[in-house]
Amino acid sequence: MQYFRYNDQRGINVFETTKQDSSSFEGFTVKMGGNLTLDFQGLNHQNTAAPVLVDNVNSNELIDITNGFNLAMANLNLDTQLDDGIRMNLTIYLSSRHHEETWVKGGYIQFDKLSFLKSSFIDQAMKYVTLKVGAYDVDYGDQHFRRSDGGNAIYNPFIENYIMDEFATEIGGEVYYHDSSGMMIMLGLTNGALNPTVVVSTKIDAATGELNKPTPALHGKIGYDKQFDKDLRLRLTGSFYHVKRALNNTLFAGDRTGSHYFYVMENTQATAVDNFRSGRYNPEFSQQVTAFMFNPFLKFKGLEVFGTYEVAKGRKITQADPHQVVQSAVDLIYRFPAGKENFWIAGRYNTLTDSPLNQDDQKITRVTASAGWFLTKNILMKAEYVNQKYENFQDTDIRHGGQFDGFMLEATVGF
Repeated sequence: MQYFRYNDQRGINVFETTKQDSSSFEGFTVKMGGNLTLDFQGLNHQNTAAPVLVDNVNSNELIDITNGFNLAMANLNLDTQLDDGIRMNLTIYLSSRHHEETWVKGGYIQFDKLSFLKSSFIDQAMKYVTLKVGAYDVDYGDQHFRRSDGGNAIYNPFIENYIMDEFATEIGGEVYYHDSSGMMIMLGLTNGALNPTVVVSTKIDAATGELNKPTPALHGKIGYDKQFDKDLRLRLTGSFYHVKRALNNTLFAGDRTGSHYFYVMENTQATAVDNFRSGRYNPEFSQQVTAFMFNPFLKFKGLEVFGTYEVAKGRKITQADPHQVVQSAVDLIYRFPAGKENFWIAGRYNTLTDSPLNQDDQKITRVTASAGWFLTKNILMKAEYVNQKYENFQDTDIRHGGQFDGFMLEATVGF
């Protein structure tokens, strides 16, 4: 399969596919792959929120949770080599927390060659250019290449993703330029929504007082990625995403598979399906979003450092003014032994500060430690300890004085 990211250990620390043609074209080819992940959870949670009665039920009372297995998640990956330098991907969620039934995540076609145009000029340009079109995971930031995606947890050295999880599948296209020096530039345009429609909106935008008229979303990335020798690799990227008016933007709420932390900080009426973002934070930027992310990545022998600094502003359609969220994270990972790197120990510090309108800043902090073992390139075992705390949430918010901590065990397969 040309210009392809493996679904196993070989796919770790792979970001955008490069212009290095790793295999020759041998005709129409279909590759079927999959991911299966099973978690054992041992988390506890607590809060000090004031009672809020809804139908005589305290909506701020946390649900009782105990140690046990969570719902197994599974993905089906279909990759097709349509022609020389033309590949199609289709990903299907067979089972996930939010949707226990089978459903499609998305699909796209990637062009690394345009030989069918029979133009020497275009053939020369395509040595540096990649085109991607379809319904795909928007390439905003680098963290989305390292996150767990339903049953696909093989690339993630931890059990869960960031507190504010950046992931959205939208319809559009991306153009990449790769230079031999290690520089990369990408520009993309999408519809800015997960569920597109041709129906005219009847909602009034609080900022304009007019009917909402969605606009396209623009995103881009510039970066440098260089392997200096067999021991040292350096990558640094900056990304942005902007949509002025959206039908229902989900850049920070687009994961339909759900969190791997089940029921934490949820009330007694919660279900795994309806409350599938447990432990995450959704800033509710559904109408307008402007976001920037910076990601440094350094790998020296078995030592890896991956960082994130993100600033995002946005609002809901019922809000006239935007508010700002700042998120940062640092991952420190050591993989061993040399050459094989099938074991690791790691730590992550992830913090988020939201500045809601007319309220004090709210803060969430997560500290995580993990260890992992690739039994083979396809089979992975992980163990994790996590501690997450909530600060300055109003006493009528279930997250007031909130905290959860404990351990997670995970087995995942990718092929």
